[in-house]
Amino acid sequence: QVQLVESGGGSVQAGGSLRLSCAASGGTFSSLMGWLRQAPGKEREFVAAIRWSTGSPYYAPSLKGRFTISRDNAKNTVDLQMNNLKSDDTAVYYCAARVQWSPRFYTDSAYDYWGQGTQVTVSS
Repeated sequence: QVQLVESGGGSVQAGGSLRLSCAASGGTFSSLMGWLRQAPGKEREFVAAIRWSTGSPYYAPSLKGRFTISRDNAKNTVDLQMNNLKSDDTAVYYCAARVQWSPRFYTDSAYDYWGQGTQVTVSS
């Protein structure tokens, strides 16, 4: 089992930055960790993912350049640095994990474990 706890959400004005963190615990190694988000009235969408073994990041094309995903091996955390935030970034952000690597990291079904979500609100 993997437990995921997100932190760092909040409210920010457009153009500002936030850093989300996801702490993983439970003793099971996760090869894939990702961030996905769900805006009101919309389906959940992929934001970014990271392959734990190599640190290779993957991004939704529309977010690349503004968002950066990183991992900390010692702390067993995955962070999402979000810069130049826009009102369209308002959503609940979820951390997700999978024990085995999956090339379908951009889909909900690729993940076995989910955090409770953290709200990000960007005001214009």
